[in-house]
Amino acid sequence: QLFEYVVDCLGDFIKKRQITETLPLGFTFSFPCQQTKLDEGVLINWTKEFKVKGMQGMDVVKTLRKTLKKKKIPNVEVMAIVNDTVGTMMTCGFDDQLCEVGVIVGTGTNACYMENLSSIDLVEGDEGRMCINTEWGAFGDDGSLEDIRTEFDKEIDLGSVDPGKQLFEKMISGLYMGELVRLILLEMAKKGLLFGGKISTALRTKGAIETSHVASMETYNEGLYNTKQVLLDLGLEPSEDDCIAVQHVATIVTFRSANLCAAALAAILTRLRQNKKLDRMRTTVGMDGTVYKTHPQYAKRLHKVVRRLVPNCDVRFLLSECGSGRGAAMVTAVACRLMTQRKEIDEVLDMFRVSDEKLADIKQRMLTELKCGLQKETHDKATVKMLPTYVYGTPDGTEKGNFLALDLGGTNFRVLLVKIRSGRRRYVKMYNKIFAIPLEIMQGTGEELFDHIVECIAEFLDYMGIKGAPLPLGFTFSFPCKQDRIDKGTLVGWTKGFKATDCEGQDVVDMLREAIKRRNEFDLDIVAIVNDTVGTMMTCGYEDPNCEIGLIAGTGSNLCYMEEMKNIEFLEGDEGRMCINTEWGGFGDNDCLADIQTQYDRHVDEKSLNPGKQRYEKMTSGMYLGEIVRQILIDLTKKGLLFRGQISERLRTKGIFETKFLSQIESDRLALLQVRKILQQLGLDSTCDDSIIVKEVCGAVSTRAAKLCGAGLAAVVDKIRENRGLDHLKITVGVDGTLYKLHPHFSRILQETVKKLSPECDVTILLSEDGSGKGAALITAVAKRFHSQGEENKNSIGLNL
Repeated sequence: QLFEYVVDCLGDFIKKRQITETLPLGFTFSFPCQQTKLDEGVLINWTKEFKVKGMQGMDVVKTLRKTLKKKKIPNVEVMAIVNDTVGTMMTCGFDDQLCEVGVIVGTGTNACYMENLSSIDLVEGDEGRMCINTEWGAFGDDGSLEDIRTEFDKEIDLGSVDPGKQLFEKMISGLYMGELVRLILLEMAKKGLLFGGKISTALRTKGAIETSHVASMETYNEGLYNTKQVLLDLGLEPSEDDCIAVQHVATIVTFRSANLCAAALAAILTRLRQNKKLDRMRTTVGMDGTVYKTHPQYAKRLHKVVRRLVPNCDVRFLLSECGSGRGAAMVTAVACRLMTQRKEIDEVLDMFRVSDEKLADIKQRMLTELKCGLQKETHDKATVKMLPTYVYGTPDGTEKGNFLALDLGGTNFRVLLVKIRSGRRRYVKMYNKIFAIPLEIMQGTGEELFDHIVECIAEFLDYMGIKGAPLPLGFTFSFPCKQDRIDKGTLVGWTKGFKATDCEGQDVVDMLREAIKRRNEFDLDIVAIVNDTVGTMMTCGYEDPNCEIGLIAGTGSNLCYMEEMKNIEFLEGDEGRMCINTEWGGFGDNDCLADIQTQYDRHVDEKSLNPGKQRYEKMTSGMYLGEIVRQILIDLTKKGLLFRGQISERLRTKGIFETKFLSQIESDRLALLQVRKILQQLGLDSTCDDSIIVKEVCGAVSTRAAKLCGAGLAAVVDKIRENRGLDHLKITVGVDGTLYKLHPHFSRILQETVKKLSPECDVTILLSEDGSGKGAALITAVAKRFHSQGEENKNSIGLNL
């Protein structure tokens, strides 16, 4: 009813003024509200004798909007809700830029002031200031004013609609001032100190004396006359002495009000001065409210006491001539500007929001591409390569021996010695050393790259003291390779920033053997070359026999899984299964993902080492996400929405946003201050608002990556379920990669997406704790086991013949 009445009044005003265009609306709401943004205000509690039911805990802006819609008033858009003190401060601030405090002394009382953001624990941020609505009317509700509360204050409180609440307000504001005077006069009359002990009915009536009456009693020259008239109107027969005494009571009540208000204001002014670290401060206080405006003595008394309490503050009191309305309009104007900026930011972020329907569609597109890669006619032209690995099984626990493993997949290269023991006390022990791959080697010649790898191997063998023994070796090589047996791999093309020449189309195992021969220090038995996804699947398969998928979500993005031999049309044989390295990073290279590619994706792709290739990987992997973020930040800065519109040299620098920074920035435990520190480490001087936007951008980019990755995984698990003719599939996915492991939300979003898109599949995620190097050793061990079993079979066949 309250809001319907308010909206009816608003409708009448619009009609009378003949307003036809849609206007932004600022809503001055003079009650305590919890706010998290300008256009939201959750009512904490009513004050000033308001008691409308069902509103506490509700967002009053939402209620107002709902009522506007119900009443069919279309040409109003609620932009901001402000307290009347804030409106007053903003109104006066328009005339005097030194105004940083707003005070209301009227029906109720309250104050607001500009506080340092670094001091407000409830709000993230450390720079600039924010207006704080003190709601000082509740001062004393904790018992801190008991020593100055009188029996009359207590009686007023008990008779109010909110006993025990707003005690400071009940000692100061106009709503209670007249009643306080009445209770004092009534008590004095009962004791025979006034009116000859006679008490009229009106004097016994609550609310009979109003604040306007009290104000009139203290008017210059006419105060005594006005006092007599008030008393006569109350049905009393006052003597001259009665009139003098009553006027004195009114003065005491209003003087106390001004003194208490001055003391509270002095506390705010002292805090402001201390915040600014000034010995002496000049400031302006915006004032409003009927008591302050209409009481003839109130303002002068208040000013005098404030100046006495804070002698080191030069305070100017500025009356808000047009109330808090103009201030509310100014806040609304700011809100409009912020909303326009917000819309521009949202337009960019919306490009990265992928609906559930679109994700389901992408899942189907991935299924189509997987099948294209398996079919004989389309395999050679498929963008999702579906490369055979010649890995036919996962570990069964009988593997044993010592193995060397190499792991090349990014800017680091690992050499490992893996000791596998079988039996009841089976275990895997690993010793490893990490070596860097310098950029000049990554993008030099193939011979230089493999010579560097062999140099690292030699250093490791010396380190472990095992240079003399020709150990079986498994080589994790995390780039697309075409294999026709387990120890042969022809490089299809480099990814992840590698560009070494004379490698593509060559057998990388032969290149490694040649480099070992050139070094001429040791010999190795290279048994298997495997993709890192296969290594991850094997590592996790050693722990969980249900693991039949390996997923990498790190520098790059890829997946392998166990496919039915009968579905691999380009290979002979229908029995059993083989692990297929999907090389799904190339998904979309035929433009099937063009509808979800943004201008930022296209820019990153065009400026990469392999334009037009690995488009899915460029939307989902750690190597590219930071660069997408950087492109968005540059665009937002050009639009004046970030970094004060200034594009720094650091922001122009390709590659400054590494995946680790995205993970740190998006951490829920990180406050904005820490986000700003990360950005400052990157050479980006950001405000708190900038930090919020950067965090949102990082979130939008990484969330899309996780969802797209989840859609791809959903396609694979559904394919396996269909392959096996199952209504429900229970399967484990082995996962590795820094993005999956270190990002605070990536893993959760990916799993939620898979669950949503493939409800018939029960997918368990198993993290590969030991990386894909252990998997390479296990594959080598499995290959050795299969080889031994083959030799035994040959011998037995010979005997039977």
